[in-house]
Formats: sequence, structure tokens, C-alpha cells
Amino acid sequence: MHKLFKRIRFLFTFHKSIPFLKDFFLSGEVKVRTKILYLLLIIGYGIFPFDLIPDFILVFGIFDDITVAVFLLQRMIHAAPDSLKEKHGFE
Repeated sequence: MHKLFKRIRFLFTFHKSIPFLKDFFLSGEVKVRTKILYLLLIIGYGIFPFDLIPDFILVFGIFDDITVAVFLLQRMIHAAPDSLKEKHGFE
């Protein structure tokens, strides 16, 4: 249950993540292999979304998309070097 609340809180602070994403992909501290992996996951999910709940079911239809996006972003933060985490306030 704690992880659910953490993800919901994270969703409301997503705007902080945009500069992080830019720095993540431009950073020399992040391995090229890691950048490529996350780029492929993001693009792949955008092209071939796996929907647990169909999007035509109003509010609940986008919940799984948001969950996947938040999960990927959290994994990127976890994989980022400490300097990027500190710079963007992710501890």
C-alpha cells in the first residue's frame, strides 16, 4: 500500500521529472547502454502499449498507462547517478 501512495504522490510531482529526463539522457555519467534501454522501453510502450484496462473505459483506461510511465520513470531515477538524484531532489 505504501508503494501505491508513493506512486500517486510521484504523479503529482511529475513536472520535476522533465528536467531530470533531459539531464539523464545528456549525462556522461549514465551508461549509453542504460540510456538506450530506457529509450527503447519508452518508445516501445508508446508504439505498442500493453493495456490491462482498455483506454475506452474512461478514467480507469488510462490508469495502467500512467502506472507504466511512473514505473519507468522511477526505475530511471533508481538507475541515475547520485549527482543527478541530488540535483533534482530525488533521494
